[in-house]
Amino acid sequence: MSLKRCVSALSLVALLAVAGGTAQAAEYPSERGPVQVTSLLSGLVNPWGMAFLPDLQGLLITERPGRLRLVSLQGVLSAPVGGVPRVYAKGQGGLLDVALSPEFTQDRWVYLSYAEGGDGQYAGTAVGRGRLSADNSQLEDFEVIFRQQPKLSSGVHFGSRLVFDRDGYLFITLGENNQRPTAQDLGKLQGKVVRLHPDGRVPSDNPFVGRQGARAEIWSYGHRNPQGAALNPWTGQLWTHEHGPRGGDEINIPQAGKNYGWPLATHGVNYSFLPIPETQGKTVAGTEPPYYVWAKSPAISGMAFYDGQRFAGWQHNLFIGALVGQALIRLELRGDTVVHEERLLEDLDARIRDVRQGPDGYLYVLTDAADGQLLRLSLQAQ
Repeated sequence: MSLKRCVSALSLVALLAVAGGTAQAAEYPSERGPVQVTSLLSGLVNPWGMAFLPDLQGLLITERPGRLRLVSLQGVLSAPVGGVPRVYAKGQGGLLDVALSPEFTQDRWVYLSYAEGGDGQYAGTAVGRGRLSADNSQLEDFEVIFRQQPKLSSGVHFGSRLVFDRDGYLFITLGENNQRPTAQDLGKLQGKVVRLHPDGRVPSDNPFVGRQGARAEIWSYGHRNPQGAALNPWTGQLWTHEHGPRGGDEINIPQAGKNYGWPLATHGVNYSFLPIPETQGKTVAGTEPPYYVWAKSPAISGMAFYDGQRFAGWQHNLFIGALVGQALIRLELRGDTVVHEERLLEDLDARIRDVRQGPDGYLYVLTDAADGQLLRLSLQAQ
């Protein structure tokens, strides 16, 4: 760790120790002015995803070992919410993303994605939903609505983010379980984005409905390990991002039936520095090039567009967490074009797993650690 990072981290620890643990803020520089970072909560065990309840009631946070927590916007942590399914908590597996039904105020459905073990040694991604009880303490009537088939993961590359679009369809991002060829196999659900009705039924207009040998759930394919997804608030389009191997992390805007290349096309190489055996180049005919790509992988996770009114300097920006890069990546957009990139919070020395815009206009960030934190970010105008 650099001397600058040591001083910054020590300063943050000292600030958070003030007033018996009352949340205090530290500032970090940015091109748009100082970013104020307030630690609302620590002690989360590998937090992975979050979803805000309506009317400023707080947010639900997943912990990868298998716990779902309710946290107030003041940082008060609940006991684990009951009714959560048993998860495969090995390697990268466990309890992953959480999302609310678009009609949550009426139906109270909470959706969870998680790694699920099978009869043998392998696991796959599953998605289920349960109704959050009136006192927010229990998921009732939990039901599995989707299972990745076949189960091929030995503990890696599960995906998985959940996004509802404006028409109420549920999109699920799925890793290829480190089984590269499966991303091109339409008969398997590895390396895919799938699109479902909220109850798990397959929409009749999905691109591969009725095609022999293809799974009807599939929306797009040729993905590696997509751990970020968000709906563009200005266009209504789904955006996703995925881990490359050594190099080649990328953003995509998945279209129906399109092939996004992995492992035939990639900007990365194997972790051994040898070429990916199946790769034919950075771009390959019949596959879609990435919308945006990093030659050196920051190991991206989580994604949030900023359309809040609180901080004008972040309007029309896209925020993405970085695990290996240990930063919050800010991408400045002009329409759908990325015109500038900035790395924020590099001095925080933390793997950023997820980022969301809160209903109060602040950004909220989860740090991925055995002592993970929920951070609230604000921008101090210059």
